[in-house]
Amino acid sequence: MTQPLWWQDGVIYQIYPRSFADANGDGIGDLEGIRAKLGYLAELGIRALWISPVFPSPMADFGYDVSDYRGIDPLFGDIESMDGLIADAHALGLKVILDFVPNHTSDEHPWFRESRRSRDSAFRDWYLWRDPAPGGGPPNNWLSNFGGSAWAFDPVTGQYYLHLFLDRQPDLNWRNPVVREAMYDAIRFWLRRGVDGFRVDVLYHVMKDAQFRDNPINPAYRDGIDSEANRFLPVHTADLPEVLGIVTAMREVIDEFPERVLIGELYLPLERIVAYYGENLDGANLPFNFLLIGAPWEARYIASLVERYEAALPHGGWPNWVLGNHDKPRIASRVGDLQARVAAVLLLTLRGTPTMYYGDEIGMRDGLIAADQVRDPFELNEPGKGLGRDPQRTPMRWFPREGAGFTRGIPWLPIGDHLATCNVASEAEDHASLLSLYKTLLRLRRDSRALNVGRFQLLAVDDAVMVYERSDGDDRYVVALNFTDTERKLPVSCPGTLVLSTIPGLSLALLRAGEARIYRA
Repeated sequence: MTQPLWWQDGVIYQIYPRSFADANGDGIGDLEGIRAKLGYLAELGIRALWISPVFPSPMADFGYDVSDYRGIDPLFGDIESMDGLIADAHALGLKVILDFVPNHTSDEHPWFRESRRSRDSAFRDWYLWRDPAPGGGPPNNWLSNFGGSAWAFDPVTGQYYLHLFLDRQPDLNWRNPVVREAMYDAIRFWLRRGVDGFRVDVLYHVMKDAQFRDNPINPAYRDGIDSEANRFLPVHTADLPEVLGIVTAMREVIDEFPERVLIGELYLPLERIVAYYGENLDGANLPFNFLLIGAPWEARYIASLVERYEAALPHGGWPNWVLGNHDKPRIASRVGDLQARVAAVLLLTLRGTPTMYYGDEIGMRDGLIAADQVRDPFELNEPGKGLGRDPQRTPMRWFPREGAGFTRGIPWLPIGDHLATCNVASEAEDHASLLSLYKTLLRLRRDSRALNVGRFQLLAVDDAVMVYERSDGDDRYVVALNFTDTERKLPVSCPGTLVLSTIPGLSLALLRAGEARIYRA
């Protein structure tokens, strides 16, 4: 790669805005809070910040129910706050990525209010309306991702409307060309204001079966354990062939503006993820690769996953890796504090664009949310299954004091335990902290073409240790990771100079429990 684009050689940092920094003291994070922390992000060494939705919304799903695609919800600020954030970020060399939610709107969006007014409304075909099934009831067996039927009956017009998420999130009809143009214009609105790209929410859901056929039964469904949405296989509600045409059209809009990026949220098998690059790389620049999030934390499995992903990429397709986000348990909770260091080295030394989740750099764990503190509609709809996403959305910890430096008010979710040690201020002063490790890794990655855009080659793997090389000409690094809690021998010699170890001290022949090393060859 001769001259990588910023989204290829940089690191993306996801901000859940409600939980990052609260400037006005109402207990909820906001845009001015993010602006105040841009210096921290620049010093950390990331290249772009991705901000989860901040558009006007009744907050039934905390911003993923949009009532106006061209505004800012007063909870977070106003359009001038966003303009200022973009300008400040650009002045520091940071890019700004917004979250775009195309599958559905809020039921309070003017489009839907007009759509439900009458069957003759000019906006009726902007959403998916169907008559009841013969004998009454929902038109088919499609289920909401948040539990229950995906159909809500509207007594005003005597029809059902589709909602693959909450009933307050009606699905748009992407087969309607007028809808598509309205959404593309919303994208252009923000690109003209300087936004550097979009992460597109549930991109693979935007097209549904034109015949509204029932989904088949999922034979692997576990009653009482799995989300009810998994009772049927989403054959007719997700990843339809027509979605790829929508992705290509979105990419054309993005490409009207220089050096912008299109990122797609895709919870799909590997062979389907890579299809979203497009036949001629005219799809998503980065179809999100979440494979590490659900992977067993084992050396052989991770090595196989990496090699399968690399082999499946289309020629010229740029890889990407994600360890956590606002929908999944945090990495430190999944693998423990020691392995969270191994995970940091893995994420920031694999080939491709890494996406970090706020707070992972200080080792934040999932918070403990009491029953009376639950805010997530997913958990409220299906209680007792551990599906709630509040634990990974707790406030960022800036200082070891009340409110954690996040707010001077009452935080919207509890701060959690271990604040005295797990916070930015304390870890910034500790050279052995996880935050210091992230800063070192980000600096190494930035300063080395091998670690940044170089080739990947697996050198050795056994039941405990994975060793691989990143190289670009004479610039070569070898990375060794111990995925176990026991001391293990290196399965291959690692010649060169040791430039980083996640554990102080040195044992040349052995990798200590949960140790990761980087050698410069």
